[in-house]
Amino acid sequence: MGKMRSHLLTWKASRFFSTLLWLYVASYASADEIFTSAPGVRFGRSSREPKYKIEFHEANSHFHTDNELESVVMTNKQGQNYVCFLPMVDEIKPAKPIVHPNSTSIILDTDRRITQKTPNELIDAIKDKCFYRHEGWWSYEFCYQKHVRQLHLEDNKPTQEFFMGIFDPVATADFNQNQSDPTLLKDPRSKDASQRYHAHLYTNGTICDLTNQPRETEIRFICSEPSVVISSIKEISTCKYAITVQCPMLCKHPMFQQERPLWHTIHCNEVTEDASAASGEDLSKVAQMMMVTEDSAHFVT
Repeated sequence: MGKMRSHLLTWKASRFFSTLLWLYVASYASADEIFTSAPGVRFGRSSREPKYKIEFHEANSHFHTDNELESVVMTNKQGQNYVCFLPMVDEIKPAKPIVHPNSTSIILDTDRRITQKTPNELIDAIKDKCFYRHEGWWSYEFCYQKHVRQLHLEDNKPTQEFFMGIFDPVATADFNQNQSDPTLLKDPRSKDASQRYHAHLYTNGTICDLTNQPRETEIRFICSEPSVVISSIKEISTCKYAITVQCPMLCKHPMFQQERPLWHTIHCNEVTEDASAASGEDLSKVAQMMMVTEDSAHFVT
């Protein structure tokens, strides 16, 4: 059953890749860009069927996974190889609505009433852990409920560093206190669960030369599979940042499941020429995809 599911997943992913190649891989993709389907292109017939987006990572900013994910080698028109990891996609379970007082219908997998953990309790699973993202010259370090740091590494040692913020529990509580039910926190600016995030605030970072004020960062935890990873870093104003962290454990909270479109990220790591030559035999053992023209894509095994 496991092998059958794996082959089915690979076959379905290949169908998605044929369209995604035409849309994305024909042009260069930088490590901090997340691509979604173009207008008119749909992957899945309903709002709860899986949908896919691709994130490309340069050779110096690879995506690392602890999970045994299916991988596919993809080649674009310029001959650049990418190793793409296909996310694990679980079957959609029947959902039954439960109506809570003073709230909208919440979709749960069962009708059994359970004690619901808060978003903070769910996210606490990453307590004492740090996560990293590399973007060219700079690397970024996010240590849960500790700090956010921007640094430049040489020989794996920091030679430049700025603290983008220190965890501020008081500011975080104030930011979220306008919710009437603390177990059902959601971003009041969001219209559906796909836009919801749970925020932690990090303040009192290194003084910014341009504003003469401490740097600040808002960490935005979103429901996303399959593993915890920093998916984007944006400077929303001078020395004020927003960092999005994919957090699968947050998906256990019903307010992040409601009308969730089930987006999955396909991470693609750029393969250097040396790595391609050294592992050519291994690369030939997995499915390879090459875009031949702008109008069609062919799969080579």
